[in-house]
Amino acid sequence: MTDPIEFQTTRLLLRQWKPGDRVPFAAMNADPRVMQHFPALLSRAESDAMADRCQALIEERGWGFWAVELKASGTFIGFVGLHTPAAALPFSPCVEIGWRLAADYWGQGLASEAARAALEVGFGRLDLSEILSFTAVENRRSRAVMERLGMRESEEFEHPGLPVGHPLRLHCMYRLDRERFATQLAAAD
Repeated sequence: MTDPIEFQTTRLLLRQWKPGDRVPFAAMNADPRVMQHFPALLSRAESDAMADRCQALIEERGWGFWAVELKASGTFIGFVGLHTPAAALPFSPCVEIGWRLAADYWGQGLASEAARAALEVGFGRLDLSEILSFTAVENRRSRAVMERLGMRESEEFEHPGLPVGHPLRLHCMYRLDRERFATQLAAAD
């Protein structure tokens, strides 16, 4: 067991999961807007199991998909973080950055703010050389976040976790390396 990495941004706290996160997380995972680009809505049991896996991975490694909380109110709004995908993807092994926020918190720059901080952890504290992100080709919102983070589209691929012919099977993958991210940080200063 490792001490969890926790950090904050101007508006957000990225932290280990708490029991109180389960109810809002389940509501988010049952929202058709949030889950539009996933194969199915999650049941309460499936959502709880996912939260348990996220929590266990942070306990094991110190990092993962962190719970995201608004600092001003303490409200859980979703997750953002780093993950090693279990699926045998064409570019495995890799570390991905991913996010899922409740729809009420879209359009406020919160995913980008949290993801940028997670990238700083990945490249700085974890000394990763590259971080990837991927989504269904039609997921314009997530692709826009990837582009705001300075990630570059690299390739399209058929996601092996979805059956042939599934409308979400075609995915796109974006890449960002440590040097490019460092250049972006320097330019922002």
